Amino acid sequence: MGGMSASGMPSELPEPGTGRPAPGAAPLRSPARGADFGAPSPEQDGGEPTDGVTPLPAVPAGTVETDADRLGRIALTRVFGPEHQRVAVEVGRRGAARVWAEVRSAHPGVDPLRDLDAASRVGARLVCPQDPEWPIELDALDRLRDEGDGSAIGAPLCLWVRGPGDLRELASRAVALVGCRAATSYGLHLAGEIAFAMAEQGWAIVSGAAFGIDAAAHRGALAAAGPTVAVLAGGVDVPYPAAHVELLAEIGRTGAVVSEVAPGTPPFRRRFLTRNRVIAALCRGTVLVEAGLRSGALNTVAHARRLGRQVMAVPGPVTSAMSAGCHRLLRDFREQTVLVTGAEDISEEIAAVGRFAERPPTAAGPRDELSAMVRGLLDAMPSRAAVGVSVLSQRTGLRPEEVLAMLGPLTVEGLVESVPTGYRLTSLGRAPSNARSRSRRS
Repeated sequence: MGGMSASGMPSELPEPGTGRPAPGAAPLRSPARGADFGAPSPEQDGGEPTDGVTPLPAVPAGTVETDADRLGRIALTRVFGPEHQRVAVEVGRRGAARVWAEVRSAHPGVDPLRDLDAASRVGARLVCPQDPEWPIELDALDRLRDEGDGSAIGAPLCLWVRGPGDLRELASRAVALVGCRAATSYGLHLAGEIAFAMAEQGWAIVSGAAFGIDAAAHRGALAAAGPTVAVLAGGVDVPYPAAHVELLAEIGRTGAVVSEVAPGTPPFRRRFLTRNRVIAALCRGTVLVEAGLRSGALNTVAHARRLGRQVMAVPGPVTSAMSAGCHRLLRDFREQTVLVTGAEDISEEIAAVGRFAERPPTAAGPRDELSAMVRGLLDAMPSRAAVGVSVLSQRTGLRPEEVLAMLGPLTVEGLVESVPTGYRLTSLGRAPSNARSRSRRS
């Protein structure tokens, strides 16, 4: 990595679980970019980590990892985190084993086997690129153009996965349902209903396990006995929020709990934004169920848009501040955002080509069972005024006796009525046929 060699590097080790240098340690620097790769982020240094962290129960440890590249990915993730794209670039160029060997002496306290052991104790596993379970959808993150706004972080070096769900198989049929934490009853109901219906159709529901829309989406999928994936900002052994420890445990029993950061890592605030790119990249499309103008869920939508994935939004009451983000998205990005109201609309957008949402049948009108000739006679009659048989004969090209033969049954059916000056349509007869209405719309 340019100047990322072991020589001249500080020997102080980062504190376990944070990637933070110990007191007095100089940060690991990249001379090529002048960036402090090992420096604490503002959240790690000056800010407090998010609270309410509760460890998950442990299970017996598993087998020992010996592959140098995989161990290197674990260690580099522990030291640098997902925010330093240059590390991932160098790994792609030269391999994780070589990059880690160059910087390992600067971080003697980082032990990838310790992270593997911690993951094993909670039943989690390591998934790396080239593994059969690696979701190839994530590779699109490495192809994003860097726009200088920190959005093109790239694909994770590795993932930690807890649960029986095969991540590659789940990602092949995944949809993200995201939204605000302070959701209304309207948004919570819709998120649960949509997730339930999508899960019944075989889709995997992906979200971030937060309060509000995320939790409603996960619970909806679980209620349908369908798979759901929770992508966390902290380690897979650090359930957040703490109130969702049981929800995450249930997801881990039936679906998958996923994180790109090492076990034991608290969910620092910045990690929620970097986590959102993984949610967007795993899925064929992202649905914004309910969100205010400053909702973090809009960040997930922005990642989906940059990835070229389908973006969908559920409209809400125009008076609701919690739907203002959805409405702004539909207005400002109308060519890239589809309005959806339910699972059928969503499936139509992200399913295989040729699948269309079922539309409710249109109720039959009073004219629909009539022949085309009889409907033509009714169409020739004025909407309000009366008309004589001879005029109708001229307008339709029918003989007068044929007109009279049709007017008799129409009078019995209540579609026309006889008046001294001829015949006129009743209110029932003025109702258009559905076939006629469709022809006008086409």
